[in-house]
Amino acid sequence: MDTTIVDESPARRPAHTPATATVRTPSPGNGATPRRKPPFWSKLGSAFAMFRNRKSVTGLAILGFFVLVAIFADVLAPYSPTKVDNTARFQPPSAAHWLGTTHIGEDVLSQVIHGTRGVIVVGFLAAIIATVIAIVIGVMSGYLRGWRSEGLSALTNVFLVIPGIPLIIIVATIVEDPPLILIATVLGLIGWAWGARVLRAQTMSLRSRDFVQAARANGEPLRRIITVEMLPNLMALIAASFVGTVTAAIIGLTTLSYIGIIPVTTYNWGTILNWASAQGAFRQGQWWWFLPPGLCIAAIGVALSLINFGIDEYVNPRLRSAGERARALKKKGMNVNDTVTAVRTAPETSRQENP
Repeated sequence: MDTTIVDESPARRPAHTPATATVRTPSPGNGATPRRKPPFWSKLGSAFAMFRNRKSVTGLAILGFFVLVAIFADVLAPYSPTKVDNTARFQPPSAAHWLGTTHIGEDVLSQVIHGTRGVIVVGFLAAIIATVIAIVIGVMSGYLRGWRSEGLSALTNVFLVIPGIPLIIIVATIVEDPPLILIATVLGLIGWAWGARVLRAQTMSLRSRDFVQAARANGEPLRRIITVEMLPNLMALIAASFVGTVTAAIIGLTTLSYIGIIPVTTYNWGTILNWASAQGAFRQGQWWWFLPPGLCIAAIGVALSLINFGIDEYVNPRLRSAGERARALKKKGMNVNDTVTAVRTAPETSRQENP
């Protein structure tokens, strides 16, 4: 197929360029190379575009640090968390014990490092369970109509009002020493309802869109409509729900451990605070026992909050445009909070030349 392009501005055309040029565009039938699909890494990068801002990157870095500590806890801990040193009781931080010791000579740093594993395992496992249930029930109840949608919505409302702490108390009473997997499962089973409600509302908005209607008109099966057409548009909400569930599970675990509902034999930061409180570390000012686990809880909470803020900025167009504007102003050296736009005046020489 021959296409003739006419240049209407000869004054801007170089001297050696003719007035008309013939461009040969190969047609698909003449052996043209078909358009290549985007590579896998390009798709993966677009799927995780919500984590590209500074808030999300900072939060992911802090969270990744705690994940690495949890994985390599046996290597990083200088001592066993249960090793007792009778000659070093209630000692402040020193070269031998960087975060001091407990009332019986246990190393606080080793306990904090091993406690990280319990927090990370419970937080992520509970979030995975809750997110999977929220996706299944929330998307199905939002896409289906009639009594099936109303039934799934009623089930979600029931789980919204189930109190979590009494259920954990019952489980701790029935099981003498509940493992972390059981605790995470219970926290996940009672923590999916809010995410399901949000996904249901968004799915009800998506089911009337043109691309979903076109897929239904083409006879696409239900599983393909949900997995291919809807879930990619719900990834930001799913990620925000997952991060929020991790936060709630970690706070729930440490709180229940601190008040003594979860047995103290299960290592996490809440049990360390429970031991410190029981032995009077708060009253006696032994800060090296209770301050490190408290700071770890605050740090991982800040990390998850930063990730959630980054996701919110990606989802909300107003926040995204405001963030892009703020970053552009910072690059130019301008004050982001300045409400008055600076007006540049022309130099005196240019005013004289152009009266």
